[in-house]
Amino acid sequence: MKHIPQLYFLSVILVLLVSVPAVGAPPVRDHDIVPEDYFDLTGLGNLAVSPDGGTIAYTESRWGQGKEGRHSELWTVARTGTGPVRHTFDSFAASSITWSPDGKTIYFLGRDKAGRDTPPGDGSRQVWRLDRGQTRPTAVTRNEDGVQSYALASTGDFLYYSVKEKEVSDLWKDLRQEFEDLEYGHGVTWFSEVRKLNLTTWREEVVLPADRVIWEMSLSPDGDRLGMITTDDNELIFKEGWSRVEVLDIASGEVTPVTDQQWRTDHPSPFGWIEDLTWSGDGKALAFSISYDGYASRIWTGEENNGAWDLHLVTRPEMVSYAGGLKWRGEGRTLCYLGETMGRIHVYGSEKVGGGKQGKTKILAGGDIVTGSFDFDDKGRNLTAIFETTADANDIYTIKSPEKFERLTLVNPQVDTWKLPQIQHVSWPGADGDVCHGILELPPTYQPGDGPLPTIIELHGGPTSSTKFRLRLWIYGRALMAANGYALLSPNYHGSTGYGDEFLEKLIGRENEIEVTDIAAGTRWLIDQGIADPEKIGVSGWSNGGYLTNCMIVAEPDLFAAASSGAGVLDMVIQWGTEDTPGHVINFVEGLPWEQPAHYQSASPLYHLDKVKTPTLIHVGGDDPRVPPAHSRALYRALKHYLHVPTELVVYPGEPHGLTTHENRLAKMKWDLAWFEKYLLGTEEETVAED
Repeated sequence: MKHIPQLYFLSVILVLLVSVPAVGAPPVRDHDIVPEDYFDLTGLGNLAVSPDGGTIAYTESRWGQGKEGRHSELWTVARTGTGPVRHTFDSFAASSITWSPDGKTIYFLGRDKAGRDTPPGDGSRQVWRLDRGQTRPTAVTRNEDGVQSYALASTGDFLYYSVKEKEVSDLWKDLRQEFEDLEYGHGVTWFSEVRKLNLTTWREEVVLPADRVIWEMSLSPDGDRLGMITTDDNELIFKEGWSRVEVLDIASGEVTPVTDQQWRTDHPSPFGWIEDLTWSGDGKALAFSISYDGYASRIWTGEENNGAWDLHLVTRPEMVSYAGGLKWRGEGRTLCYLGETMGRIHVYGSEKVGGGKQGKTKILAGGDIVTGSFDFDDKGRNLTAIFETTADANDIYTIKSPEKFERLTLVNPQVDTWKLPQIQHVSWPGADGDVCHGILELPPTYQPGDGPLPTIIELHGGPTSSTKFRLRLWIYGRALMAANGYALLSPNYHGSTGYGDEFLEKLIGRENEIEVTDIAAGTRWLIDQGIADPEKIGVSGWSNGGYLTNCMIVAEPDLFAAASSGAGVLDMVIQWGTEDTPGHVINFVEGLPWEQPAHYQSASPLYHLDKVKTPTLIHVGGDDPRVPPAHSRALYRALKHYLHVPTELVVYPGEPHGLTTHENRLAKMKWDLAWFEKYLLGTEEETVAED
């Protein structure tokens, strides 16, 4: 097949592929949302503002057809509103965008799927560059096994990138190498080697041999030091409790630890994930976050002091949960991040962070928005963000003031024709006398007094997460169920983020108890409000939401008339023993199975399945490493063969924890709609008569 040119730069804008429409009559909202609308939505990410603030680079992610997944391409838009312009095609999988210091070149990771046998056209991930005036990107690296990550020097002269190198341990080495196609529990590790590439001479050298696994890299502004998040093994379990921050002195090759295991001793849990590594503009401090299952995430800074590193905790405003995006503003000491509160995600800036002290924390972008990412220019000005509202899908905005924004893109114009659900942030009395909140969606034309509706209780995953106050057409029910005449309540039960650290951490040691009380109370509150028909209530969720669906049909067998359980835990011992991040279970159950056997059992729905009467649809990815299929298969076996409860098991072959293909996500939505229509609305499934 002949390839079309893969990119256009702003200086040669030929076609405006997407544009913000001119002011005129607003579109008529006459479209009823259907499952296929989900695949027409464009997602935005990888936001990067040019050094002068005049241009914003980003990626657009769109769905392919059938067994394809999402395809991510590189775009740019001018701050003046000129554009947007698309620069890559053919599923280039663009990510990790960085501008050169002069603003004339964009670097990014991407895959050229030209069908060749050698890189860069073999589909391996490489570093690419796009120079002003070019019509095709140029491959910067051509490594046989691809590139893991990269960092560009602030001078633009050098690029540092990491590649993986395989090492087999000495013990049993001969056997492991003779039978290398087998899977081994340990002893085969993919370490990271760091290379320095001169972008003028195109010569490279190894600056760090492959003796550790690097998960993130951040280059100091002066280009002398490389900050790294590392582990001793590439198995994911090592990242959740044994990761560390280290700094490589590039000239000498010396590696200095910033954190160690001793640093973790007074943490709420030893199983924390270090992420979001970033240097301050003056090069004197590193900032990073550590997140936990069940506990509030923390922000830390490290400052060098006579060869060692002093570590300091950065405080957050009360009721604000850290939500990622950590970065310093310009050359100063304002540390910025995304913070979640009451279903919204805002941009915050903590001023004068240094020496264990900090000044005021201010909201830089707030209001009824859910922010996905943000960035500044090199001077810390021209704040730009991607966010969603209750009426609009994601777009790029320039931030004029904390609650004044100017929209630069309109990547989902079709949403302006949708009949939108009515979205509210609601509350009710929950467990322990605490106020519990959630997101309520009602059909577009619903009016008070219309009478009770069939209702879905949609349970978010995590559980250290939440359902946000935004418009979201989602495969787990948001927007779609309201479009089909249902009320939908998404409880942000105890353990959810955005409602204060105490509310979040109360779930520790109380799974399958305190949050079950919250959810049942929210369901009955909805009945008392005259919104939910008590005879037509369903419950659904995926991941931790699937686990809670299993809990609810055990705890409240007469409350729910139908259920959809996706990738849900059934037994905590099985989960601890088989999932890829077992610290999750250890945190919530407060110990290992032989230390807390009774607690493992009380947290598991398995041991009281005899109470279940609710017809239950079960979904799971066939290769799910997070909640392995054994849970779903066991639930199906119990309901189908021993308890004789109506059930169906849908296994998605080859899929991980989240469904990745168009076909499978569509199947998930259609199965849920059909299941709830049958068991809540009394609509029989379609049958085909035999000849």
